[in-house]
Amino acid sequence: MNHQLKQYKQLLSQSVFFWAIAMGLYSILRYYGIDEEEDFLIVREHNGIFGALWSLMKLTSIGILIGVLYTHVDLLFDKFMTNRISLANNVITRTIFHFIATIVVFTIVTDVFSNLNNTNPNTDSGWWAQNKPFWSAILYIVLASFVFSFIKIANEKFGKGTFLKILMGKYKTPQEEKRIFMFLDLKDSTSIAENLGHYKYSQFIQDCFYDLNTVVPKFNAEIYQYVGDEVVLSWPYKKGLTNNNCIDLFFAFQQKKRNKSEYYLNKYGVVPEFKAGLHGGKLMVTEVGVIKKEIAYHGDVINTSARIQDECNTYKVPFLISEKLMQDLKMSAHLTSQFLGSVLLKGKQEKVGIHTIHQVT
Repeated sequence: MNHQLKQYKQLLSQSVFFWAIAMGLYSILRYYGIDEEEDFLIVREHNGIFGALWSLMKLTSIGILIGVLYTHVDLLFDKFMTNRISLANNVITRTIFHFIATIVVFTIVTDVFSNLNNTNPNTDSGWWAQNKPFWSAILYIVLASFVFSFIKIANEKFGKGTFLKILMGKYKTPQEEKRIFMFLDLKDSTSIAENLGHYKYSQFIQDCFYDLNTVVPKFNAEIYQYVGDEVVLSWPYKKGLTNNNCIDLFFAFQQKKRNKSEYYLNKYGVVPEFKAGLHGGKLMVTEVGVIKKEIAYHGDVINTSARIQDECNTYKVPFLISEKLMQDLKMSAHLTSQFLGSVLLKGKQEKVGIHTIHQVT
């Protein structure tokens, strides 16, 4: 609940900040670009700097309310509709709700400011249909929405803060970073795929990854790659260690699947089980590709994480972690570990100590 509240506040503050700035900028552009035409957005009774500031206050207020309403519309759609309707229908329906919210906001703010300014703009039912300044504002809002959506999608694609670094060209040349990686793989995937068939199996994987995505933000993880029925997760080193995020994510995902076991059994006849390998250290990160750009990580940390996950089958445990990473963790009381020994992983010249971790029940 605390995480959900924190995430809600973060989304709300980002949206309000963006739309307040966007509509404030629109007020400046509109005020200095207007001559004598009638415009319910611009205060005519005041001239000079006071009139400009009054209009700025009005449109910034509109921006704040738009940010609040759009955030709640988007949260409701993300919670109840995103996984149930097509992307096209999602965009169309969401746009309609945004448009209705915009009319409501313009009507409320115009009425409030007209009372303060003793003016009588037309805000009767349907006032917006023939109002040219309103439609010019709508066009601007649509363009601003594209910018906001682009930034949001880019942040989701590359991870928080990474998009800005890409924009500034930080990863044009390889950079060294310290990160934690988890390779999360579906157990018995071959037999499950044979029993379900490729169509049903694809739905099965889709449901598993949807559940994982509801867990990932709670533990500050980034999804690096989806590879078939495997997911590669990543954390900046300190974020992964904080509150045992890199460990607790795995057990939270397990609990999520247990809570939905009846759903999986009824729909697929099997409850998914995943195995995970965890390791961390220094590696290189760089921007690759021209036609399709991506951020790529290169180094032994990636390979070692994958090899540790392979050992889950050998030791018949769902979760393995390298001793090196284990030494940097401060184990919580609800966790217990067991050293399994040092193993020579495929492609490695030196043995790596591995531990398994369990929750204390």
